[in-house]
Amino acid sequence: MSVTLAFDVYGTLIDTHGVISKLQEIIGNKAQVFSHTWREKQLEYSFRRGLMQNYENFATCTDHALDYTCKYYKVSITKQQKHALLDYYFMLPAFKDVKDELADLEAANFRLFAFSNGSAETIEKLLVTAGIRNFFFGIVSVDDLKSYKPNPAVYNYFLRKARTSASNAWLISSNPFDVIGAVSAGMQSVWLKRSPDAIFDPWEIEPTIVIESLSELNTKISLIESQTNNQLSQK
Repeated sequence: MSVTLAFDVYGTLIDTHGVISKLQEIIGNKAQVFSHTWREKQLEYSFRRGLMQNYENFATCTDHALDYTCKYYKVSITKQQKHALLDYYFMLPAFKDVKDELADLEAANFRLFAFSNGSAETIEKLLVTAGIRNFFFGIVSVDDLKSYKPNPAVYNYFLRKARTSASNAWLISSNPFDVIGAVSAGMQSVWLKRSPDAIFDPWEIEPTIVIESLSELNTKISLIESQTNNQLSQK
């Protein structure tokens, strides 16, 4: 059976800070710090809703996080500007290494899935706009389960939808909480360290592999899979 790769979308394939250029048009020199706070609150709100079992979709978390960030930085935007920023989330760019490396992975017969906190409709539009939808066998959204990563039920749901086992599936994410959640659910994992300043949470759980570029992914996963198959054949 081909190895299944579950790609997180926001922050892993798609650059969430691609919105900075649009923010600069609206709020000027606060755009970069604004973007980072908006992203942090977006994730925090999804975590809190998951724990509370009071689900609203990721678009709502993004909307509420934008409202919070405007209040935090004392920035006033019009309804039209707010809609423009939220709409821009459908047009966020892919990181530069994504398209070529997804093509290589597809050619190497990996089964590629997009696995996201975003709704399937949102991710479909985002991937099409970024020009990378054709590389994926399918999209699996937490929206179907009405919960969020890192709930273990979400990773188990992915395995069911992808028709694969935890031992044959890898999660690839730049988000440490996502990697830790996948490992806790029994999957193998890759932490894509997109920034040299990124820190992995100092828990007792570590990623299976750490990479700094998607160009490393094929070689490193193939090596581990080969070693595992050799060990099984010797038993």
